[in-house]
Amino acid sequence: MAKRPAAAGDVNLQDVLRGRTGGEEWTKGSSNMVRVFISSAFTDMSSERKALLEKAFPQVLTFCRTRGLVFEVVDLRWGIRNIPSGDHESYEIFLQEIERCKRISVGPAFIALLGNRDLRPESGPQHDNDVLSWRFTETRLLQLLRSAATDAETDGDITAEQKQQFFTSVNEREFEQGLWKDDDEQSALIFIREVPRQRVRDGPKRLAKYMDVTADGLLDAEAQGLLTGIKSRLYATSQKILNLHCVELTKGNIDPKRKEHAQYLESVCEQFVSQMKARISMAVDSPAEERERKIWGNTEEEKEQMSDWLIEEVGEHVAMSAKLSRGLQGREGLLGKLSLAMWESTNICHSPLVVHGGAGMGKTALLCKLAQEMRDVLDPRAAVAIRLLSARHPHKPDVDHVLRSICLQICLACGLSLASQLIAISHLELLSFFRNVLAEVSQQGNTLLIILDALDQFSDKHHAHKLHWLPTNIPPNVHLVVSMDTNSVAFANIRLKLETLESFFEVERLSRDEGKQIMDSDLQVSQRTLTPEQSDAVLQSFESSGCPFHLKLMLSAAKRWTSFTPLTELHLGANTQKMLSELFLMLEQKHGKELVGGALGYIALAREGLMEAELRDVMSLDDEVLREVYKYSLPPTPSLIRLPPLLWARLRRDLEDQLEERWTGGVATIAFNNRRLSEAVLSRYLTSERRGRYLRILAEYFLGRWSGKLKPASLPGLSLLLSDRKVPPQPLWFAPGLANVRKLQELPHHLLHAGLWEELRHEVIGSAEWLFCKSRVCGVSSVIHDLDQSSQYMDCVESGLIRDALILIKPSLDFLHGRMDMSLFYTELLARLSSLATSCPSVIGRLCSDCEEWLLTRPEPVLVPKCSFLQPPGGALEHTLSGLQGVRNSYQTLTIHNSSLKQSAASVLCLDISLKTDHLVAGSDDGGWRSGICGTSSSYTLCWGTQVTAVLSVKVIDSSSHCVSLAADGSLRRWSLKNGQQLLCIHEVIPIDSAPSSVRLDVCEQRRMFYVYTRTQVKMWKLEGTELFSSTISDEGSVVLGVLDESVVSLSDSGLVTISHPVNGTQTVETQLKNPLRRLTRVNSVMLPKRGKVLVVSKEGFLYQISTSGRQTVVEFPLVPFLLSVTEDEKILLAGSEHALSLFHIDGDSVDNFLDLQHDDSVLSACISSDCRLLVSGAADQLIRIWSVTTGALLDTLCGSDVPVTSVGLYKDVVVSASTAVSSIQLWNLKYDTQHKPTVHIPFGCVHAAVSRDADRVFYIRQPGQTEVMSWNNNTGCLSERLPVSAGVSCLELAQNKRLLLCGLSSGTVLIYPLALPQETLCIPPPESFSRVLCLAVNSQEKQLAVAYEDSVCLFEITTRDSFPTVEGPLERFLLSLLDAPLSSMALLSDHRVLYGTSCGEVKLYDFSSCSSSDLEPHRSRVTCVTASNWGTHALVGSEDAVQRLWALEPLALDHTMEYKGFFFEGVLCAAFSDSDQFVFTGSQDRTVKVWDVASGNLLYVQYVYSPVVKMVTFRTGFVALSQQGFVIKQVFRCPDHVNPDYNPLKNVKAQYRVTSREKNRDSEQNSVCDLKDYNPAQFNLNLMNMFRAKPSSTCVLL
Repeated sequence: MAKRPAAAGDVNLQDVLRGRTGGEEWTKGSSNMVRVFISSAFTDMSSERKALLEKAFPQVLTFCRTRGLVFEVVDLRWGIRNIPSGDHESYEIFLQEIERCKRISVGPAFIALLGNRDLRPESGPQHDNDVLSWRFTETRLLQLLRSAATDAETDGDITAEQKQQFFTSVNEREFEQGLWKDDDEQSALIFIREVPRQRVRDGPKRLAKYMDVTADGLLDAEAQGLLTGIKSRLYATSQKILNLHCVELTKGNIDPKRKEHAQYLESVCEQFVSQMKARISMAVDSPAEERERKIWGNTEEEKEQMSDWLIEEVGEHVAMSAKLSRGLQGREGLLGKLSLAMWESTNICHSPLVVHGGAGMGKTALLCKLAQEMRDVLDPRAAVAIRLLSARHPHKPDVDHVLRSICLQICLACGLSLASQLIAISHLELLSFFRNVLAEVSQQGNTLLIILDALDQFSDKHHAHKLHWLPTNIPPNVHLVVSMDTNSVAFANIRLKLETLESFFEVERLSRDEGKQIMDSDLQVSQRTLTPEQSDAVLQSFESSGCPFHLKLMLSAAKRWTSFTPLTELHLGANTQKMLSELFLMLEQKHGKELVGGALGYIALAREGLMEAELRDVMSLDDEVLREVYKYSLPPTPSLIRLPPLLWARLRRDLEDQLEERWTGGVATIAFNNRRLSEAVLSRYLTSERRGRYLRILAEYFLGRWSGKLKPASLPGLSLLLSDRKVPPQPLWFAPGLANVRKLQELPHHLLHAGLWEELRHEVIGSAEWLFCKSRVCGVSSVIHDLDQSSQYMDCVESGLIRDALILIKPSLDFLHGRMDMSLFYTELLARLSSLATSCPSVIGRLCSDCEEWLLTRPEPVLVPKCSFLQPPGGALEHTLSGLQGVRNSYQTLTIHNSSLKQSAASVLCLDISLKTDHLVAGSDDGGWRSGICGTSSSYTLCWGTQVTAVLSVKVIDSSSHCVSLAADGSLRRWSLKNGQQLLCIHEVIPIDSAPSSVRLDVCEQRRMFYVYTRTQVKMWKLEGTELFSSTISDEGSVVLGVLDESVVSLSDSGLVTISHPVNGTQTVETQLKNPLRRLTRVNSVMLPKRGKVLVVSKEGFLYQISTSGRQTVVEFPLVPFLLSVTEDEKILLAGSEHALSLFHIDGDSVDNFLDLQHDDSVLSACISSDCRLLVSGAADQLIRIWSVTTGALLDTLCGSDVPVTSVGLYKDVVVSASTAVSSIQLWNLKYDTQHKPTVHIPFGCVHAAVSRDADRVFYIRQPGQTEVMSWNNNTGCLSERLPVSAGVSCLELAQNKRLLLCGLSSGTVLIYPLALPQETLCIPPPESFSRVLCLAVNSQEKQLAVAYEDSVCLFEITTRDSFPTVEGPLERFLLSLLDAPLSSMALLSDHRVLYGTSCGEVKLYDFSSCSSSDLEPHRSRVTCVTASNWGTHALVGSEDAVQRLWALEPLALDHTMEYKGFFFEGVLCAAFSDSDQFVFTGSQDRTVKVWDVASGNLLYVQYVYSPVVKMVTFRTGFVALSQQGFVIKQVFRCPDHVNPDYNPLKNVKAQYRVTSREKNRDSEQNSVCDLKDYNPAQFNLNLMNMFRAKPSSTCVLL
């Protein structure tokens, strides 16, 4: 049984995190493998082994899989009839495999099948005289050796143990190794078959069939004696594990056709299965094992803490580092230089140290040795974080994962409180976090060493090889050492990044003396010696390369030499490549080309390595390998053909120095231990044809295609036959909640690269079950990576759309630590992909259909989306630069992560795009700026900087990689765009806390100067920082218009223009503007530096052109522009005013209008492409419009901004947009696939809205005071009608059945629009007081209408005359006290009663019939929702606090008080009862939809919809709702008649709820859940990390 490694509690965790533990105890976690060695004679127990293979092993395999275990059987004698008696290598392999099984297996490891033969080679008929002669000679030689050993022991030359080696049989040695050595009976099972006594008297011919005989055919008394001794010892000491069977043989064999033999085999199989199950259960269910064991592939257990995987990862790299450092010889000089460089830079800011060299030169070993030496030198509290990035080649690590693990290790090792921020963090937020961690460690005075080996092995994600993530300015006390290949792209990039060569250290070739030192050390460890000639040959070959890996390969080959191996047979290659070729050639000659090529090829192609059982299985499916194996002999059973395991074991022994075990999740796979070896295998064996065949076999294996099926085989000497390959099934789930991890890891890769794309679409891309399973087990990032890979090779648009949908879901999964259950995952997919199901039926259509079908058959309550109401994939939006602190390579979405934290007030105030340098620079009001490169396929950050206050303006200097920024603290700074370093800082440039609109920053690269001006001040500098001029205008009525070259242009209230030349001292020019109206009020102005002009627009409707010489022209201008700008070539003037954007052609002194572009809302920003063909405009309606400048046609409308677009820019085919309302920048690709363009929805954050029951129409008011109602067609995604009103709309209501739109106005008027008669309008005039309308309510029959004014509530009747709707009344009226709080929500009941709530939380019921009023139990905050049921039996009252109350109306009684406390604010915004009044749906401020049971008050379901739901109406089986984000939500609710008592509606959210209900037969109340403390959302403060690990309590449900 596997020896458990030291548990986390057995060593100091801080030592692990600081990288100071030896690491060996962390190389393997608790094993999840059961690996058993089968010990038996070659043919004596063949029937038993075959029965076990066919019946018992599959049952144990299934059992292990259901427990999260891997089951492997090592039967090295299967398929081998015999081995030569002198083949000592095979017997050594047997013993090594036994030891490996005991080391790995968590359960039994040794199974012995003992019959009537010893385990020595079986003699069989001896017809060859030479063979017969050798058997006699061998027997005589053994007798002499034993005699000599006895004499040697007597003389004291050897010990008794050494003498015993000559008297021990192979059988006994295996028992010694597997059973008696450690006296561990729990890890072994013994099966003994005895023959009845009378058969022992049979003659020699009969004995030879089942007993050992000598060369002359006589009974081998010695062998029988040894066998009898073993059995006697077993009978005496191992009764508990011994299974004895007495069987009469037929012709010396077991015949399964005989009844008694069949019963015997059945008994053996039953005993094997039952005892294996018992032993395995005992091992894995022990208290210690249960505490520490992580079940592989379990989706239902508590998600492991971040520190769990971190400690495993840190321990793995530390252990590997310790192992590699022991093999390093020499390099003392280079180590000394690195240590000195680190010591000299300890107290200053410095650059990272770069170690580089050719492949195989020992860079990794050098850095490992450096880590080891620095641990001994540094303070014990210092932390050493090392990552060997090529450790799991060919897999390339993700830069985000590496940085995240490094940050977390540093935070935990140094006691920083920043670790909780690593949840759901984006790429650029991670980069910023990484730098902050380094700064924090430095400020604390802690010492930190980070070693990153092989940066060139990063994956291409986020363009990691460009090293934009690598900081170039390391703070004091922190050291960063990296390595890379000199010939790599990463090295070329870091040479550009680092200005000095002092940071570079080359790993050069080793000398002959250093090579000899390495050779002597290696030979000493392996207890080998070489002859002087052989040593000289090795060193001579090494001298030509000086490469440590080359020397390692030669020393590995030297282990197979004898002292008499001639030099001509050494086969030493002159370099690494030739040495690898010699290795492959040797293996092929010894084992066969197909066997070697297959084994190495499959290992090289595996994504995460292969388990040995998997490798044997796939080679058993390879007909070419089997054809070579059985070239000279037939398989033991033609109906069952597999690769004999001994063949692989022999090959593995010869590859011992080239292979390594990799442990993941307690499972060991084998892989190459050197990247160059893997590359050589790819080059030699994986030709196009062979690679395709191997990939297909791997794909078919993980598909389980040949499990339980007969596969055609064509072997030499046999015609085509069907044979069972005995490969295991490969289901996606081994048991409920237990996934097939190996299938998840490997199958997509092999299907894709084997060209089995139809299977890939069916099994992976289009399988909702697969997407969920892999997202849950391997992380959603791995699924996204699979789909990324698929999109690169396959022409499948749908895979890209599904990938984008998963990117949108990823923040939610990250926030839930990946613990999203299947129903929520399917719901998310449906809510994002439903709109694409019709246009993409083959994959997305089937995916949505499967999700819906699964949800509708759930045995628990569930909401099933019937439309897309979450941000769908597709469309133009490619990247969102979030908060100037990170890039989210996805679409804009309100994620759980972002909305869970306090919303930052940060917003984007300025941005600049350089077409020459491909830079985008943006500044925010929190003092941050960020520079990045953007394009149609990439967007990533180069650097960033931080100022104390808001960044008001930024400009890129095209002639250099610099930018300048102007901040609200009055400072002007110049930055490097390469590394973010501040190059220049000038203080007191502008007044502190200036507004962005009051200052202007410009750069004149031609004159190499930049200048800043405000309304009254102008300052100029050279680019290097020399101030040229500073001036303040003393005239209070004058304003600076701008700077043209070195001329300052200002304008006074009287219209006097002053043009001064302060730099060159030229005479000032003054000119009076021509003013036809004798007054001038400047509205806007723009500079035309190329023309030497300034354009000024006055409020009076004139446009002035003023040149630097004082010349002026004036023309009438048709609008008063809020927006005024010119194109780069100064040929087109853009003027935006309210809903129009006008374009003017500038030609000399004429400015001619040639295009007017009408918008639905105010135009806030605009720009024109460099070729003047496209125009991009941003408006207050949150839409970006693309126009043709030549025709004025609207080419496209981009939705998804969700905020007014205050800035737009164009970079090639990319639109850059930003807003002062949020801290993000969005990049839109104009060359997107318009076929899958998302449907436009109504604007985000409308103040009033109503939605029709069929979800076709939405009516909304975008902002307060708006005097028109927008009618939106939800099917087409466009505005269908504008309904003008006479005053600002204060409320909206829709009578669903009568199709009446009710609009309450601030003037007190109520307008009623019959939707069936669009030209007609009804009007209820305002009351005498002209009080504004506060609320409208229609009863369930839509026969009465209640209108709540500020001072009264009136009741009207809705009737029909001549098929035309009419409103009569008011029928009744009651006054509201002006001393009470204003009415905030109201419901009209069917019996002339009004239930309403106020802004102070009061709840009242007024009866018009009796003119009486009743006070109901009040709320502690504003009542936001009052909803009556359809049948008039109940009403729900909700408020801004955590309480909602369900009232019974006949008679009036409080049925349930429902309190819900979540991580966000809980206020109920809307509610609707189901058609049957059985359920009530609520939409809350916490962005969830909840379903409550009316009878019991219990919570049935909670669904997160990413945006507060503001309106809700029901239809027969569900509801239609409108979110604040503008999406229409349509869902069906399905609830079974009986809900499982263990059902937890809060399993996907962090919340708790309480329902207090009255007992129906009594008036007393009872609590269904425990009492909760008073709750104030403003004081709600939970630790994000610990919150999601909290387990449900017995009284209130917590997840």
